[in-house]
Amino acid sequence: MRRLSALPLVALCIGLALPAAAQTAPLDGRVNKLEREMRAVQRKIFPGGTPNQVEPQITAPTEPADIPGTPTSGPLATLTSRVEALESQQQSLTGQLEQAQYKLRQQDEAFAAYKRATDARLAAIEAAGTAAATGVAPATPGAVAASGDTAVTPPVVRGPGNGGGVLGAPGRTPAAPPAAAAPADPARAARIAAIEKPSSGDAAEDGYLYGFRLWSAKLYPEAIAALQPVVAKYPRHRRASYAQNLIGRSYLDDNKPSLATVAFYDNYQKMPDGERAPDSLFYLADALVKLKRTKDACDVYGELTDVYGDRIAPAMKADIARGRTAAKCTA
Repeated sequence: MRRLSALPLVALCIGLALPAAAQTAPLDGRVNKLEREMRAVQRKIFPGGTPNQVEPQITAPTEPADIPGTPTSGPLATLTSRVEALESQQQSLTGQLEQAQYKLRQQDEAFAAYKRATDARLAAIEAAGTAAATGVAPATPGAVAASGDTAVTPPVVRGPGNGGGVLGAPGRTPAAPPAAAAPADPARAARIAAIEKPSSGDAAEDGYLYGFRLWSAKLYPEAIAALQPVVAKYPRHRRASYAQNLIGRSYLDDNKPSLATVAFYDNYQKMPDGERAPDSLFYLADALVKLKRTKDACDVYGELTDVYGDRIAPAMKADIARGRTAAKCTA
């Protein structure tokens, strides 16, 4: 009887329990959803993890979390980027300044080398002149050139426009040859007498024109003898550059390339602004090729282009190109 009387009570409890469980199921789902959403919000707001509930009084400095894909903004970030840009520009300007200083040192050294070479050559010329005046040959050793050319080619010095320095091996500068004596050949004397001497009143102009006429008649020693006084007496006359260049042409056409190099180089060195200075450099290269000094000839072609590139005519530029090809110049 006790067991039977307890059955209704158990059934009642079961009946009461079922509605309570049924009521808590939707609530648990909603709580779980809210908890998941809150954790998602916490992960968004606190990327480093959930913060402590109670903050300590002394905390270690924390590194800001660098989240890939999150753009950096703010005044501090902008200022940092600007400082980095300024530092990069300063490094670039410092490099450019160092390069400019290096090039300036190179130019100073090149000019110093050019000055030393020029001073040495002037000293050699003075020594040769003194030896010629005293009748004693200079003690500088030198080889005798071929083809009856008894002068040794002088050193060819680059001008400031081509970096300075000496072109080719050093040599001695010969003394000026004596004036042409009266020809023993009557036929040659007749050819000379047939050349008309100009008389315009300008001694330099007349001397150059007379020398030019002798050169045109292939009377090369006589042409040199007529042209040398023009250079010696009237070095500031415009025809001085013409006369010195034609002296070199006379030697070159007379198969004396060594003496020709001396005359051509003197015209370039002493009268660089003369009207025939570019021509003298061009024919200097030609004379060096005849002496089989092709490397020096290539350097002279480079000097001619660097110093007188804006003054030479297109025809000469074409001749320079052909000369460089014939000499097999590499640069």
